[in-house]
Amino acid sequence: MNYKESLTRYVAQFVAQLYSSGVKHVVISPGSRSTPLALTFAEFGSSKVWVDIDERSAGYFALGLAKQTKEAVALLCTSGTAAANYYPAVIEGYYSRVPLIVLTADRPHELREVGAPQAIDQIKMYGDYVKWFHEMALPDSDSKVLQYVRNQANRAVTTAMHPNRGPVHLNFPFREPLIPDFAIDDIWQEEKRLGFLQTNSSSYLAEQDLNGIADKLKNKRKGIIVCGPADNEGLAQAMAALAQSWNIPILADPLSPLRNGKHDKDYVIECYDAILKSEEVRREIDIDFVIRFGAMPVSKPYLQWIQSKTGVEHFIVEEVEGDRDPTGIGAHYVYGKPDHIARSLASRKDIVMPSEWLQSWQDWNAKAKVILQKVNEEELLTEGDAVLGIQETIPADSVLYVGNSMPIRDVDTFWHTSDRSHQVLANRGTNGIDGVISSALGAAVSGRRVTLLIGDISFLHSMNGLLLANQYRFDLTIVLINNAGGGIFSFLPQAKQESDHYEHLFGTPQQIDMKKVSEIYHMNYNQPTKWKDFLAALNKSYQYHGVSMIEIRTDRKQNVEWHREKWGKVKDAILDSFEDENHVL
Repeated sequence: MNYKESLTRYVAQFVAQLYSSGVKHVVISPGSRSTPLALTFAEFGSSKVWVDIDERSAGYFALGLAKQTKEAVALLCTSGTAAANYYPAVIEGYYSRVPLIVLTADRPHELREVGAPQAIDQIKMYGDYVKWFHEMALPDSDSKVLQYVRNQANRAVTTAMHPNRGPVHLNFPFREPLIPDFAIDDIWQEEKRLGFLQTNSSSYLAEQDLNGIADKLKNKRKGIIVCGPADNEGLAQAMAALAQSWNIPILADPLSPLRNGKHDKDYVIECYDAILKSEEVRREIDIDFVIRFGAMPVSKPYLQWIQSKTGVEHFIVEEVEGDRDPTGIGAHYVYGKPDHIARSLASRKDIVMPSEWLQSWQDWNAKAKVILQKVNEEELLTEGDAVLGIQETIPADSVLYVGNSMPIRDVDTFWHTSDRSHQVLANRGTNGIDGVISSALGAAVSGRRVTLLIGDISFLHSMNGLLLANQYRFDLTIVLINNAGGGIFSFLPQAKQESDHYEHLFGTPQQIDMKKVSEIYHMNYNQPTKWKDFLAALNKSYQYHGVSMIEIRTDRKQNVEWHREKWGKVKDAILDSFEDENHVL
């Protein structure tokens, strides 16, 4: 059998098995050495093929797609630095537990370390940021090798999808010729493909485990449940049942499923970041125990509050493994499906918080919401107004993708509970500003309307991702907060230093005309300055089939003052409540 036939059968079996194991989308960045896989994916026809010329953008596009679909997504590129451009997305996928299957083409072994063009060391190039690496064997059509190919494809999907989810990397050395022959008979061999079964095993807590937790919580009356970023289905309902059973508040991160949906939200405290913003307030609120579901919340004041308390019993619920606890105070880990764990805990009727504890948190939350939701319709738009406006107009069952730095923090502050079903996504594995546009486009593949809230520096950093929007049709509304620089640094100690270097090093001023940028990428553009105009622009964008940009221009210094004024009012309202005898803690 000649090499071309061996190559064809080998690659066809891999591609077909990947699909049978559950991979419905593959994102390809064009190149020569990856030709066998690229052509075979296209010829196979069952997986949806997306083509993105920029590997860094492609990686983040696949990341957003996998986040939205909760399925493994394949990435394919040629050899050399093309593979290195996946690195940021791979790292984000590792820390945010997103199933990516990275397929890198490579030179055969005889062309490595001899000065051959486009040949770098790709063996374990992503280090410990992938769950599994495998260097594939050279193509062969022997029946044992074809079974090996199917096994490796199935294992890649199983490993990427099995909790905890994450990226895997397969490296393919290919010799020339690189073009398969699809006229060969029976190259797909459907009858020989492996099945893929993902079990949902029960992980309810055993009675002895429940007793152990109950013993540690005995006589404790100031506990909280915390839900950080999480995508576990059924978690919202299960945590609502737990809160009701224990009469306990839930501090809900904006990336948790607790702030949006039809579940009971009477126990949800979404303004906790604003409540705990003041050190004086943090000192006044004591706490006995915390049970956290999901990753660490966005809120820094929450972290500071927990770290300032001694003797707190700290429980962290994780699916399979992991140690996500930057508090440094020590924690008991509870492993299992989060919704199952929540329902197990809810079954313990002997753990109940006093009514005044819950009532205090509910009162503080209500006071904070009144202050934070107030909009001055006659003044220029603020960055907080952007979040409030999006929540007021965003279509039901749509997605909000949030950039890092200030946007995610403003969403934490101003995105409040709603009965509408919205999914809020962000790249919080490593909190980077890169690739956010591509991730939002990836989330839009599902057909759900996506709103992207992003700052100007992050936008410019990942603008290349918009190339894909010119090739495919996505329904995306970009709300661009343009404060002509890095606005988040204005809140940090660097801004208080009287230095000639601050603006150059941290403010990073830019004067790019975003309207012209929108024209380059054929986007619908609007620049409202007042509240009603902003709402009208949002509503108009949601009727548009394609990509729209709504630019909100703000001043960094005024933005800091506006936020601090809001937080100051929340602080005063909370401190005033401490004087009421019903809120003595």
